[in-house]
Amino acid sequence: MKYFLLFLMMLSQIVISQSNQNFFLFSYFTGNGEDGLHLAYSEDGYEWKSLNGNKTFLKPTAGKDKLMRDPCIIQGPKGKFHMVWTVSWNEKVIGYASSEDLIHWSEQQEIPVMVHEEEAKNSWAPEIFFDPKSKKYIIIWSTTIPGRFPEGEKTGDSKYNHRMYYVTTRDFKKFSNTKLFFDQGFNVIDGTLALNGDDYLLFLKDETRYPPEKNIRVTSSKNLTKGYAPVSKPITGNYWAEGPTVLKNGDYWWVYFDQYRRKKMGAVRSKDLIHWEDVSDRVRFPKGTRHGTIFTVKKDLLDKLLKTDLSYE
Repeated sequence: MKYFLLFLMMLSQIVISQSNQNFFLFSYFTGNGEDGLHLAYSEDGYEWKSLNGNKTFLKPTAGKDKLMRDPCIIQGPKGKFHMVWTVSWNEKVIGYASSEDLIHWSEQQEIPVMVHEEEAKNSWAPEIFFDPKSKKYIIIWSTTIPGRFPEGEKTGDSKYNHRMYYVTTRDFKKFSNTKLFFDQGFNVIDGTLALNGDDYLLFLKDETRYPPEKNIRVTSSKNLTKGYAPVSKPITGNYWAEGPTVLKNGDYWWVYFDQYRRKKMGAVRSKDLIHWEDVSDRVRFPKGTRHGTIFTVKKDLLDKLLKTDLSYE
């Protein structure tokens, strides 16, 4: 009897351990984003498998063009998931929705982040980050305002010359005024944030077209909204890359990105954020995957997602 009770105790500990295990999820889009939100999962960060049969979890309704590009999802400290995305190539708003389980979503909203700027051309690739220091969420994105920044005016595509902007919020109902987030004199998009001890890490795409850069770089600061060091040299290889998302997995910092000209996902990793190893040939993603955001969930939620069969046809 004693051994049987010991066996039951050991079994219960195994079950608890498995239920507390973290799994990686990846929110992404396909095509031009008209299809909506897609999710994939991974146990090791290398092999990614689609959920819901690679069908959409949420069809876009926000914005005039009703796209859902660059979906960024984070889980807040109270457990709710928050998502923002690009609704159009040329609108001044971004999309927002929330969910308790990634299956049932709130009504989609438009956050008017750049409507106050008459000449603003777009609001691209919004990303959410929860700052544990201020207990606020920050949303960053990229916008071109013609004539605002002389540096880089002639180096972009189709007269785009992006800089990063931000708003903060505690509840996704009231937002701060829009402010400039990042400007180091070059065309920049696709920013994503991470915390490394007391340092804020900012991964971004150098969007310079002439001469072509189109690569991923990293910088850091002790202050979330200012004081970022000059950006690093490219951490990606001799190909065009965009849409970085960052994951700390074991001893390594992983950065996944979209090799959009090659129509495939790629990845680099580093232990020290200085020396980077390209592991693109070792990662596998569902067919048609475009960039998005990686985050973690518990096993019970993944089990629900694995059983989900949604269809918007």
